[in-house]
Amino acid sequence: MLFSSIPFLFYFLPVTLLVYYLAPEKCKNFILLIASLIFYGWGEPRFVFALLGATILGFLFGLLIGKFEGTKWSLVFLLLSVSSSVGLLLYFKLGTFFPIGVSFYTFQLLSYTIDVYRKEVKPQKNFVILATYVSMFPQLIAGPIVRYQDIEMQLFSRKLHFSNISEGIRRFVLGLGKKVLIANALGELCEIFRASNEKSVAFFWLYAVSFMLHIYFDFSGYSDMAIGLGKMLGFDFLENFNYPYISRSIAEFWRRWHISLGSWFRDYVYIPLGGNRVSKARWIFNIAVVWFLTGFWHGAAWNFIVWGMMFAVLLLLEKLVYGEWLKKSKVFSHAYVLLMVLLSFVIFNATDLREAADYIAAMFGFGAYPLISDEFVFYLKNFGMLLLVGTIGATPLPARLMGWMKGRASLEKGVNLLEISGLLVLFVLVTAYLVDGSFNPFLYFRF
Repeated sequence: MLFSSIPFLFYFLPVTLLVYYLAPEKCKNFILLIASLIFYGWGEPRFVFALLGATILGFLFGLLIGKFEGTKWSLVFLLLSVSSSVGLLLYFKLGTFFPIGVSFYTFQLLSYTIDVYRKEVKPQKNFVILATYVSMFPQLIAGPIVRYQDIEMQLFSRKLHFSNISEGIRRFVLGLGKKVLIANALGELCEIFRASNEKSVAFFWLYAVSFMLHIYFDFSGYSDMAIGLGKMLGFDFLENFNYPYISRSIAEFWRRWHISLGSWFRDYVYIPLGGNRVSKARWIFNIAVVWFLTGFWHGAAWNFIVWGMMFAVLLLLEKLVYGEWLKKSKVFSHAYVLLMVLLSFVIFNATDLREAADYIAAMFGFGAYPLISDEFVFYLKNFGMLLLVGTIGATPLPARLMGWMKGRASLEKGVNLLEISGLLVLFVLVTAYLVDGSFNPFLYFRF
């Protein structure tokens, strides 16, 4: 089930919230668990068994790790837990069918059992509570990757305040608008390009820029919706995006892009391997391992591996060669990051490495393509305003403008009314778009 779908917006979510809000405190986790399982099994009920099986294993291994704390058996059960989770992930990644969201809930279970072993959290003895954490529908299928220790107390007790619920609704609607009105439209342009028989050098660049904005609004929009839904349910999820396209280095980009994934690999792979407190050769090895795994996490295909290793190389070059030089020019460093990220996403979205190489070569004039085609001019005119809106929307400018308006006390009431009216109009526009049956996939479901 998609957040950006009529069944979710007008049936599943209202019924779930109504039952959840009316239920006594002690029943809320159970209701949330049942709702999450229904949500996950909506399209493919068989995937629920994979989710429950992984959760049961994580629950049992957590108990065993805690029971034998301080002995070698605790480490044995941790290794068995890691092996089973990684084995499950590899089975589905390399298999003939792939349950949506398996990469996300597998990483959550891994972090839970590792944190139990590290004595950072106590093993959860209530299966419903752990299962609620793992399967919580707001972040189940596309993140952000929520760690058990971050919401442990909220799983036991949480209070629903009107301010949090209203902020959750606001965040959800804004994310919905980003996904449906910007990401979906740019996704359509990318599909139009792929089907075109009149490609040109300029059209390749238009495609690359469109996909770069599409993936940002698609994934950050989903994260906004997940965070908003969490607030409606009484949970506070950490931010997952922080305007990555304003970065001035690749290192900064990855501190701002998919923050929960980057911090997960840092805390559970990079630092345990020794981080940067090792020899230079070992540090390079650590970087390579992390980015190989990051690429593989996104998919068992060579283009994802190359995509991940490309960032490993860029990070090493920044650290060892030209990082200090980049800091001397704000304009050049920003342009450098945008170009490298844009090329990386061409690789990311390619069907294979041959297509990625052909696309990048064509962008730089190496191919039998004209510089400009009539089709490029047509679609630039049709999507130019959307591209401009997307470009501005990917910066902090709109948020700063709204913050400035709210900061003016004399306009506070007017701004609130304006914001509420704007959200209502946005929701109506989204609904109209969805009823029309337009293009509405979600890229990160495949991960």
